[in-house]
Amino acid sequence: MISIELKVNGEIHAVSVKPNETLLDVLRDKIGLTGTKKGCDTGQCGACTVLLDGKPVTSCLMLAIDVKKSEILTIEGLADNGSLHSLQEAFVNEGAVQCGYCTPGMILSAKALLDQNPHPSEGEIKEAISGNLCRCTGYVKIIQAVSSAAAKGSAK
Repeated sequence: MISIELKVNGEIHAVSVKPNETLLDVLRDKIGLTGTKKGCDTGQCGACTVLLDGKPVTSCLMLAIDVKKSEILTIEGLADNGSLHSLQEAFVNEGAVQCGYCTPGMILSAKALLDQNPHPSEGEIKEAISGNLCRCTGYVKIIQAVSSAAAKGSAK
């Protein structure tokens, strides 16, 4: 076991990890942040997406020891003092949550997009969430939610 510190959602967490332990497993099992979902475990579904220094990454493919000097944002860190982030509100208002399993990864991929491009086209939104798979009903409401948050201009 190796002792490391991870900065997650603005807080430092001291954890002991195995050299081969993924960021996903550490977030869920050692820090207790279960909003990051375990899907395919091969980086293809995007359910485990978190922001690493502002960029979306699949945490199932990242070793925890490799990200100890990075800022990690999970879905739990997006809300501010119990108030939903504008993207979270837009997902609720547009009915984009569906079963909810892909939602945390979708929202974080959308946040990374809107941080870089506050007024994306529909094509840019589709490209940004292309690494996040939804197995429920589709992407129409998800794209509407991201567009709605962008239109309000308060996605940060």
